[in-house]
Parts: sequence; C-alpha cells; structure tokens
Amino acid sequence: MIGSIRQQYNQAFTQERYEAFLNDIEAAYPGSLDFRIAETPIFVDKAFQQKMLDACDYILGITGSADYISKSDAAIPAAFKVPGNEGRPHCIAFDFGVCQGEEGLEPQLIELQGFPSLFAWQIDMPPLHATHFPPPTGFTAYLNGYDAASYTKLLKQNIIGDADPATVVLLEILPQQQKTRIDFAATQKHLGIEVVCLTELVTEGKKLFYQRNGKKHPISRIYNRIIFDDLQQQSPAIQEQGKILLQELDVTWVPHPSWFYRISKFTLPFLHHRFVPYTQFLNTVKQLPSDLENYVAKPLFSFAGQGVIIDVTEEALQQIKDPHNWILQRKVPYADAIQTPDGPAKAEIRLFYFWEKGKQKHVAANNLARLSKGKMVGVRYNKDKQWVGGSFCLFEQ
Repeated sequence: MIGSIRQQYNQAFTQERYEAFLNDIEAAYPGSLDFRIAETPIFVDKAFQQKMLDACDYILGITGSADYISKSDAAIPAAFKVPGNEGRPHCIAFDFGVCQGEEGLEPQLIELQGFPSLFAWQIDMPPLHATHFPPPTGFTAYLNGYDAASYTKLLKQNIIGDADPATVVLLEILPQQQKTRIDFAATQKHLGIEVVCLTELVTEGKKLFYQRNGKKHPISRIYNRIIFDDLQQQSPAIQEQGKILLQELDVTWVPHPSWFYRISKFTLPFLHHRFVPYTQFLNTVKQLPSDLENYVAKPLFSFAGQGVIIDVTEEALQQIKDPHNWILQRKVPYADAIQTPDGPAKAEIRLFYFWEKGKQKHVAANNLARLSKGKMVGVRYNKDKQWVGGSFCLFEQ
C-alpha cells in the first residue's frame, strides 16, 4: 500500500526465494501448513494504521458497555449456553477490508470476533519471511510497542495466567484435521501447553481431564478453539461428546464460549461509524433496498465465509428460514490496493487485541492479513491464483 516500498519489494522478489521461505515453514512445522501463504506482506502507513485503531477504540466502547452486554444475551443460542464465569473477552479480532474511499484508501470493518485467531503462528511468520525478504527499516508486525518476546508474554498472561501450564490445554475438534493446525503447533511451541481433542475429555464430577496413553491429566484452563457451528457438523458420537462442554466444570475458559456470540457479526448493527458499513438484522428490515446488488447477506454465526450470499436477490432472502440469525450488510468497495506481477490483489487486515492487565483494557498487539483475487477474501476462494493467501502486515513506525 506504500507505493515506493511495494515497487522495491516486487522488483526484488524471486520465485526461488519464495519457495525457500515455504521450505523453512515446512521444516519448522512439518506437514502442518494447510493453507496458501501469500508472496508478500502488506506495508501499512501510519495514517491507515491509525484509522483502524480509532475504529477499534470506538467499537470497544460499545461492546464494553453494560447496555450492549445486556442486549447481546439474545445472541447466545439457548442450546449453547455454557456454564461458568464469562469474565471479560481475553481476545478480540477485528477484520478490516482495505477499501477505496472518497479521500483515498480507508479501512472498512468486515467482521469481528471475541474468539482466538492464529495468534501463535503470527509470531513465527514475519521472522521466517525476513530471512528471505529483509523488511524495510522502520517497519514492524507488532503494534503499541510490542515485539516477539513481549507479545509472547502477553499471550501467556491471557491464556495461561497464574495456572500450572501442565493443566492448560488448547481444545479443538480433531485438531490434526483442522486447516489452522499450524497455529496449534506454534501455540504448543511458544506457550508450552498441550493440544487436546474434544474426544479425549473425561469428567469426574465437576473435574475435567483429558485421557491420553492410558493416563488422565487434569485441566484447569481451556484455551477454547471449538466453534459450536463446527461441532454441529460432526458425527453423532462427537456431538454427544460435546455435551461435556455444557456441564458445570471447575475450569476457566479462555475465552468463555459466550464471547464467540456476544462479539461477532451480531455486533455490527449496533455500530455507527464511518469505517463500519451499514448493517441491519435481516428480520428488522422493513423495506428491502432497491440496490440489493450492493448488499451482502451473512449468517450470524458461521465461520470462514460459509453460507454468505454475495449476489443478493429478493428471492434468495425470502428463502431464508431464520432471518433473525442473519444480517444484511452494505458491500464495501474493496480496493485493488496491492500491486502484484499478475494484476492487483484485494486485502483484509485482522488486528489482534488482548486484555492488558496493567492498563485494564484491550490493546492491539499483532495482526494477520489475507490477499485475494477472488470474489471473496479467504484462502478457500482463491485456489489456483498467485500472490494471494495468508500473510501479515508490516506497520510504519
């Protein structure tokens, strides 16, 4: 996005260096990378960075209010009300599209989630990339003065807290089959906690354990990576096992599953900001816009873009049986912001926010990025294309 740096990077790029970078990833995490890595990071100037941070500050003011928390009770499905103290959301991720505004490039909020992202993998990606593509002076992947060491400490404070790391687990459904498993491996490496499958859980009263190699291991904190929408797609046996999560357990959730619903696409209709596209709950739309082609319909609680209706028609909306679980959102004008050798790419930037204990607030610390040349931003929608996929931002300091 910074023209001079983009030109320098593209001119210095070679396929051989890119493949060496991928080989280093494979060497570090054998067999774990299951999504495409883009050929380039995104270079973000101070002004664009500040626009995103300002929007996030506004949103945090809304989502942290007692009024919003009360209203977001309606977001939690009755079947998935998990017992236990919700506390605060330990982490929040904000997705911004890089869009064309009247005065140039601007961020537009696409989604947000009170749920983890690839927090640990993004520790490794920038230095692995820098081995083959030295970053420009005065740029960093981190925000608010964080670096790899202090960011890792922040992750440990949120995920492990004061617990014995041996009793803290990353919990997922069939983790070795997930496309994000490279992040699970990185989490184990950087935080020293076990990656546990839902199928390994057993209980004794309110005590939770995972059973492995004939031995039971106690669990005190769950770094939760399970999405209930995914759980509902599993076999009857795994769905039955998932009922353990609905029991009263002597565990601390990181984050509590309710935050997946409270801070989500459900939040968007409550936001009114220049960098948030106009959004309504579908069941509250009294008259459909005459320009439906400029809108997108999204199910509230799906993930990875599943179920999204890009080409909206009145007929498609009429077929939706649960409009209270959908939003109608004005499309944003993604910019052809990233110049690449075979045509421009669109981009999204995800900012990672964590609760910072000393400041008693959520603070931006790290990021990831995604490049696209397809109809949607996301690795599954950009097969057989180059200069697309998962990446990261380097922010001007």
